[in-house]
Amino acid sequence: MLTMPLLKLETTVVLTEDKRKALLASLSKTVAETIGKPEQYVMVTVGHAAMQMSGNPGAAAFVDVRSIGGLTNDVNQELSQQVCKLLNESLGVPGNRVYLNFTEVEASNWGWNGSTFG
Repeated sequence: MLTMPLLKLETTVVLTEDKRKALLASLSKTVAETIGKPEQYVMVTVGHAAMQMSGNPGAAAFVDVRSIGGLTNDVNQELSQQVCKLLNESLGVPGNRVYLNFTEVEASNWGWNGSTFG
């Protein structure tokens, strides 16, 4: 089954370059292990964003996970748990200040290397 997962993180936390690299590596490994695909198929992005959650500023994060297959209720639950734990430990963002979105993408709507997967 093709998955080609993408995890896109936006956070209010300002990261040093070393912290960003470590976080990218940790998130990539977490996605690969949880979905059960080789890490060579995983893409992770981390960006800084202005956001407010629950009417308050402060440490917060939005995580968008997209994949061609591989996202099941169990996988989404495990990813939510693992990513929230990682963001809390590495950035100090509490789990109740993180929203995650999981989206299955049709293979024909995912492009790579001048073509699509569908």
